[in-house]
Amino acid sequence: MARRIDIWKKGLVPAVLAAGVLLFNSGALAQAPPLSEATEGCLMCHEEATPGIVADWRNSLHAKTSFTMAAAASKKSRKVSSQPPEGGLAEVAVGCAECHTLNPETHKDTFDHEGFQVHIVVSPKDCAVCHARQTDEYSRNKMGNAHRILVDNPLYMTMVNAINGPPVIKDGKPVTTAADELTNAESCLACHGTEVKVNGTQVRETDFGDLEFPVLEGWPSQGVGRINPDMSEGACTACHPRHGFDMATARKPYTCSQCHKGPDAPAYSIYSVSKHGNIQASQDKDWDYTQKPWVAGRDFNAPTCAVCHASGVEDANGNVLAESTHQMNDRLPWRLFGVIYSHPQPKEADTTVIRNKEGQPMATSLDGEWAKDFLIDEAAREERKNAMLGVCAGCHSRQWAEGHWKRMENTLQTSDAMVKAATDVMEEAWNKKYAQADNLFDESIERKWMLQWLFYANSTRKASAMAGADYGVFAGGRWDMSKNLADMAQWLETQKKSQ
Repeated sequence: MARRIDIWKKGLVPAVLAAGVLLFNSGALAQAPPLSEATEGCLMCHEEATPGIVADWRNSLHAKTSFTMAAAASKKSRKVSSQPPEGGLAEVAVGCAECHTLNPETHKDTFDHEGFQVHIVVSPKDCAVCHARQTDEYSRNKMGNAHRILVDNPLYMTMVNAINGPPVIKDGKPVTTAADELTNAESCLACHGTEVKVNGTQVRETDFGDLEFPVLEGWPSQGVGRINPDMSEGACTACHPRHGFDMATARKPYTCSQCHKGPDAPAYSIYSVSKHGNIQASQDKDWDYTQKPWVAGRDFNAPTCAVCHASGVEDANGNVLAESTHQMNDRLPWRLFGVIYSHPQPKEADTTVIRNKEGQPMATSLDGEWAKDFLIDEAAREERKNAMLGVCAGCHSRQWAEGHWKRMENTLQTSDAMVKAATDVMEEAWNKKYAQADNLFDESIERKWMLQWLFYANSTRKASAMAGADYGVFAGGRWDMSKNLADMAQWLETQKKSQ
């Protein structure tokens, strides 16, 4: 407390505590809720210690809204989905303490800080105090399970090590070694999310004296499937960046481009050259990204990633085109990228339980057969297809949308056939011992096989789904699939002649 009094005497925090007056612009003063005493205490130091964070928060909706105010919105526009929080939290602005002191007993990163039990990593469990429905939906989403989907799948981790592990040369050939944690954290796990662990404490010198903080491994991290110190999974800040948590940012395609730019996940690259992306880039300044529900033709006139996959969308007559969701695959019958063959979406977000007919942790076999017991059935696929076509109906006729969908499903078949041909070449190479099957991803011919599905088939499928034509032909599409297959077949023939 003495340190706070010293700061106060120095005049470093002018009347911030006066009902939060300086926190808001003049248009919001009359509606600004009061700050909690705990958040006032945070601001006394952090006004100087982390001014950028404080400024970001000041401009946020959290700073200008209490739970009670948010709950008073109409059902269609309401963003909170929980019961009112206890302890007076419902009547104050959502400030520093309201997020960083929640559920302290469950957070391994909780530490005593200026008389408060504070934790560093705000988790989905904390966000669920106000946003329970959204948190639950996200937990049923592959993105929310992305860390485990990668790390707990031995086949995927073999590929990660083949890519990230520094090779050792033995007998003139590179031999794969395991990648270190820091390398994985800044590559694959930058999107999938790290596991954030507490490794003791450390005293650091600050402008306010020596203070003790927990030491976090796997931090920083904003990956979508991050394992948090309270053992929850996910990071809301992957799409709603701290500390503004702006809906407009989450709805713009640039946010999705952090992880979906390619070549393994080329969605943003494809979107940017599509007609939809062309319209968004040209007219974005005239759109309103803050409305809920989001009205097609009024707030926007071409879809972004959020329009198709997450946001609640209506037409100008108030007809619901799509209900809002944080599950992301509610409108997706097919799984298109990151896999050898396209296939129906998994039934469960935790794909580590999937086993194909050979017992491998994949949703298909190498011959393309689906692991049907783990995938949604035809009825579920039709329901999700209609949900996506409902979004299309905001701007297109049913005939237009159905025609587009027919082409896309045809592309799945043709791209899978080209992957199957490449796999046939690869399997013959394994059978004849031209390549070793103990690691599917480390030899040069196996890298060509990976190119066929991890890059080129991905690009082709996504281009068809998102109407980005060139990516389905020459920009990593069908041209590269056919050329790569020819190169693989020629390599195999050369191996046969050399025996």
